[in-house]
Amino acid sequence: MTVEAAPAPAVSYGRLVPVTVHFDDLDALGLLHNARYPLLVERAWTELWHAHGIRFDGDWVAAGDACNAVRELRIGYEAPVTRPGRYAVHLWLDRLGTTGLTYGFRFCSADGAETYARGARVLVRLDAATLRPAPWSEGFRSVARELLRPAD
Repeated sequence: MTVEAAPAPAVSYGRLVPVTVHFDDLDALGLLHNARYPLLVERAWTELWHAHGIRFDGDWVAAGDACNAVRELRIGYEAPVTRPGRYAVHLWLDRLGTTGLTYGFRFCSADGAETYARGARVLVRLDAATLRPAPWSEGFRSVARELLRPAD
């Protein structure tokens, strides 16, 4: 019997990507370990970009836009995750520059209603040969524009 995952609820901007917290993600107090939040966010981004054909398969030159590095990571914890199960990561872009971007995220309940942590991460696209900043491709920028958060 095949069970399909329910589609992620809609959000007004960005994407809500389902993630799973496993028992071994919890610390000795039974809370989601603080280091797991960024890992689960990274996995959600990886899934989102893979769906658009952007991936790293072992060759940095062929990776194109997947050849990037983290410049900054900020995260704030708002409520503890106290059990394994289905959750979600709400992802969006706050800024899309020529060679860098800033994305925002919320680690939240599966329906997006409750927020457990939120933060932002700055990425820089790199040239595989020089490891210097390089422009995002137009294909990447096209997908990324769809993820931009509207100005308040």
